[in-house]
Amino acid sequence: MSTQTRQGYSGTGPGPITPDGCAVEHWLRLPVGPEPDIVAAAVPPGVGILELGCGVGRVTHPLLRRGFRVTAVDESPEMLAHVRGARTVCSPVESLDLGEERFDVVLLASFLVHAGDPAVRAGMLRACRRHVAEDGCVLIQREGADWHERVPRESRIGEGLVRVASAEPAGGGTSRIRVEYAYPDVTWTQTFLSYRYTEESFGRALAEAGLALDAVLTDDRTWVRALPAPLPE
Repeated sequence: MSTQTRQGYSGTGPGPITPDGCAVEHWLRLPVGPEPDIVAAAVPPGVGILELGCGVGRVTHPLLRRGFRVTAVDESPEMLAHVRGARTVCSPVESLDLGEERFDVVLLASFLVHAGDPAVRAGMLRACRRHVAEDGCVLIQREGADWHERVPRESRIGEGLVRVASAEPAGGGTSRIRVEYAYPDVTWTQTFLSYRYTEESFGRALAEAGLALDAVLTDDRTWVRALPAPLPE
């Protein structure tokens, strides 16, 4: 096995590490979670979805099987190489520009909205607004309210164990999160910055991007639906 390190991500295992520090192999091993069901319950059947940060297609493929039309976006060609059946676009989320094309649904999952860099964080929400139809919606997955305090914690996902080992204040409203991924044959450790939203700051961030909170979709309040709103003057 080779040891891999990039942007705070290190481990022993096969496969590439992406520009934002994710191990492609880790995402290939993760089973499908509740995300496709949450999306399907929140939007009309068969609509067009722009999936931002699609990774290896863990959510993309179940959405396609449910009859949705998916355009899958990721900045990593190594991730996109595993996506089948969807139109793919290789681009960072925050700089994505598909011209006049608009979508019924824009999906921003995987807690990407918590990016540590404020310019990236704001850029992602503006990309959502830029590409959603005026009668469409944006679905966002965000962290739980106590996730930066409730550490360490761990969960078993498939054959792997995911452990959030620490969350140390890093200034500017962010925490430095350390996550450990352990499988029987391989381990990875990732350290990254995550912005701590309050309900008020999340609402302001949406408004600044021209979006407005419409509904909380899950009991744990981690999934929300936002609608296009007038951009601030």
